[in-house]
Amino acid sequence: MKAAAFAYARATSVVHALDLLAAHGDKAKVLSGGQSLMPAMNLRLISPEFLVDIGELAELRGIEVKDGVLTIGALTRHVDLLNSPEVAAHAPLLTAAVAHVAHPAIRNRGTIGGSLAHADPASELPACMVALGATIIARGPAGERRIAATVFFTGIYETALSPLELLVSIEVPATARDSRYFFQEFARRHGDYAIVGLAAQASLSNDRFTELRLGFFAVGDRPLLAQAARRLVNVAVTPALLSEISSALAQEIVPAEDQQATPAMRRHLANVLLARCVSSLLSRSDLHAGMPS
Repeated sequence: MKAAAFAYARATSVVHALDLLAAHGDKAKVLSGGQSLMPAMNLRLISPEFLVDIGELAELRGIEVKDGVLTIGALTRHVDLLNSPEVAAHAPLLTAAVAHVAHPAIRNRGTIGGSLAHADPASELPACMVALGATIIARGPAGERRIAATVFFTGIYETALSPLELLVSIEVPATARDSRYFFQEFARRHGDYAIVGLAAQASLSNDRFTELRLGFFAVGDRPLLAQAARRLVNVAVTPALLSEISSALAQEIVPAEDQQATPAMRRHLANVLLARCVSSLLSRSDLHAGMPS
């Protein structure tokens, strides 16, 4: 199939893009990398009347570390995240996760801002943002707005962005030198949509978690920051406690049934990832430790 007819304009600046969005409102869609938007349009899942192309806005591209914050421009491509020494040093969870985003052709064109604004609940990067405590920076007619990643994703393909706002950058707290991370997903083959995945960020002291953030994806209508993880902080993790956390996690997860898996299967796989994550984080002696899938 092909997309329905639409009008098109290439923005020459962020201000120009915002003017175009203001003129067309909810009839417009923003085009960045196009790796999610164009297939959806071709399948007639969405039919915007107007496309605002921001793909050439250099001001929305780049990676910078300053005052303990990693700032990533919205148009930074996945491949740039994957190859960035700044990301590897200050947010290695992102480096591990991006390697699982689709395939090289997609990573060469897709952007981090496009992925977050698309808000696919099976996507890796939204869960990483939740686990890392990131802040989403949006710009609109009223100026700049800062949105915590934990409230940015509001449903399947839905975010806290208004039709008149543009996602311009992401701020990620630089991870401490004693932090560790974990990333793994279950998929039928590498690059396919995840059946269940987990992005985790942790800090430890004396073999106990002082902080633990578990961001599950493909388990509901948005990434899930597991509240059950709080019970693993500042305590000795025993098999009995982990069993209790597994039961609590199963109550938090509200997965849908689809062609890939039943809700029961997703709950089971989430608990498998929970156990692997805790074991990996507690047993690895090297810092920034992760487990590949």
